Amino acid sequence: MKQIKIFIHPHRAADLLHALAESGFDRVSLFDVKGLLRAVNAREQRYSVELGEPIVNELRVELFCEDADVIRAVQLVRDVGRTGQPDAGWILVSPVEAAYRIDEDN
Repeated sequence: MKQIKIFIHPHRAADLLHALAESGFDRVSLFDVKGLLRAVNAREQRYSVELGEPIVNELRVELFCEDADVIRAVQLVRDVGRTGQPDAGWILVSPVEAAYRIDEDN
């Protein structure tokens, strides 16, 4: 099993979530984060006094899938997550050592 962390611009989130659901990916979580992606427009960017840098509101999507589905998931994110910017986001893939359902005994 793999964990895929996707950092995208929030305005691409709805299309990405619909595409993931339509493709059978149902282990998905969303997190509002701040990052250093290139802003698509001025409304996305804010100046962080704490960091001394301009920051952008981003969305982190975490997706868990079987190893065999990683390439399909990554391609789907690349197709749907594009913004036209050279820095539209990132896709990180990590192994999952173990996964247990809460409602199962084993």
